Amino acid sequence: MRRPRADLEAAHKNLTRRATLLGGMQLMFVTGLAARMQYLQLEQADEYRLLAEENRINIRLIPPERGEIFDRNGVQLARNVPSYRIVIVRENAGDVKTVIQRLQKLVELDPEELDAALEEMRRSAPFLPVTIAENVSWDTVSKVSVNAPALPGITPEVGLTRYYPMGSDYAHVLGYVGPVSDYDLEKIENPDQLLRIPRFQIGKVGVEAKYEERLRGKAGAKRVEVNATGRVMRELSRKQGTAGQDLQLTIDANLQSYVQARLGEESASAIVIDVQNGDLMAIASSPTFDPNLFVQGISVADYRALTQNTFRPLASKSVQGTYPPGSTFKMITAMAALEDGLIDADDTVYCPGHLEVAGRRFHCWKRVGHGWMDLANSLKQSCDVYYYDLALKVGIEKISAMANRFGLGVRHDLPMSAVAQGLTPTKAWKQSTYQQDWRIGDTVNASIGQGYMLASPIQLAVMAARIATGRSVSPRLIKTIDGVETPSGAGEAMGLNQGHLAQVRRAMYEVVNDRRGTAYGSRSIAEGMRIAGKTGTSQVRNITAEERARGVTRNEDLPWERRDHALFVNFAPFDNPRYAVCVVVEHGGGGSTAAAPIARDVTLQALYGGEPPLDAYPRKDRGRISAQQERLREVRPIARGVGSPEEQA
Repeated sequence: MRRPRADLEAAHKNLTRRATLLGGMQLMFVTGLAARMQYLQLEQADEYRLLAEENRINIRLIPPERGEIFDRNGVQLARNVPSYRIVIVRENAGDVKTVIQRLQKLVELDPEELDAALEEMRRSAPFLPVTIAENVSWDTVSKVSVNAPALPGITPEVGLTRYYPMGSDYAHVLGYVGPVSDYDLEKIENPDQLLRIPRFQIGKVGVEAKYEERLRGKAGAKRVEVNATGRVMRELSRKQGTAGQDLQLTIDANLQSYVQARLGEESASAIVIDVQNGDLMAIASSPTFDPNLFVQGISVADYRALTQNTFRPLASKSVQGTYPPGSTFKMITAMAALEDGLIDADDTVYCPGHLEVAGRRFHCWKRVGHGWMDLANSLKQSCDVYYYDLALKVGIEKISAMANRFGLGVRHDLPMSAVAQGLTPTKAWKQSTYQQDWRIGDTVNASIGQGYMLASPIQLAVMAARIATGRSVSPRLIKTIDGVETPSGAGEAMGLNQGHLAQVRRAMYEVVNDRRGTAYGSRSIAEGMRIAGKTGTSQVRNITAEERARGVTRNEDLPWERRDHALFVNFAPFDNPRYAVCVVVEHGGGGSTAAAPIARDVTLQALYGGEPPLDAYPRKDRGRISAQQERLREVRPIARGVGSPEEQA
């Protein structure tokens, strides 16, 4: 039976509506899919391409070449040299044990390094290279290369490592580099990814550490294709990094080597500073050590030998060491009194050998006393009582303030490790530190550089430079950075009375050049090369009343660690100052006998720009000085800046 036409038309309309709805939905789906595909293929293409490439392309860092370090004349002090090592790839070696046994017949392998390499192989993927011998010679590389067919998986590689051609002469200045440790990484908030490269070297102490970021440079990168297991298949591209910046120090390599040799094996330090611009021409500590031992990681035996040495070779005594400055401080007490108008240079004080203060007897070094002393004679003969009397007039606050003006109690801005601040005590300092009131006896002790007063050799050298010039000379160690000059340390006028400074300078001249001066035995007789200075002897023990009654024990009769420190500061030439010098000999005894002779030799070496003529010395000293010069020529390294470690040897 045929359906009515009306029913057919209604059914057709329903079908058309459904088809339209379904078609619209399909169109919307296709449109959305197309839009999504367009978004992914066009707008997100770079991101997904990178994700895909990261599955097969790795970006690996290329260590930059470390900046080199030179002396003021261009002599290389720290350079990069080829470093050869032997590596093994486990999957290529097959029987690792057999291959290593063959290698040991050709070259000597360090058992500790070998055990560490085997442990690393067990932890690493079989296709990764593992170092089994570090810092090997070219001869070793040649042997391995010639025998390559019998040594599957063994490959010699070359890189760069740090080398210090001047050896121990600059150990305390430059410091050294070494492999990055976990401790190093913990100290850095956001460590450079370079530091995570195995065996990457960074500065540990000294200039190498203080200028680490400038010396390190910027990493390069290479893109390598790897397979699913991470094995490198090929290198796609390479971009070299930026080398670190070169540094030029103010130090003169020849003078530095002389100073280091002249100190010998004494536990001592010496500094030479150019008073015109603050340049440190030499800054030495003794005994010293070879920084090359630390570059690849120092052995336990070598490190123990350094740390157990009584003379502390690892310490940079020139900036870290602090000592009671002894009589080298007397110029400060004198300047405080002169500037405050409390004395004139002609005022005298009677020295009977001691001064009674608050019921306590303070002794002069000369038991029978010096008699009547004025400023010049008190410095020339180093009378203690004269300065005890000044201290009672001036007071500790003005003495400490004057010391600060001359660079004592100030941490000087030098790129060396653990630069000490020293101590110029005040009443407030003692109260906050010991919860004790300041006593008048403390002031008396401080007036001659004893008691709480502490100064480092670099501070005493700065003090001498400021006395010589009347300017606030500051020490400068870095001359240029990548050829750009750093600011001078010449300083501005200190605003002191020039007449007072002249009186102190003249008294220092008499210390060295007057027959009654404490340093007369260490004078220069060359015209235009006269030295002005001050001796100092720093007590490290208390002398009891009983010992004074029976006679004070001589330094040479005491154990080394109980002897007095010996100090000497000077500037020269007297009539046109160019250099200031400080020498401190730990437990050396007297400043006139232990420190002054070294300072005189160092000063003349600086003034002459090399070995001084014998006629610069008093006639009686010339035979001894000639023999000394010959001996020092034999032990001093040659200041040269070319050649490999093998050539240097």
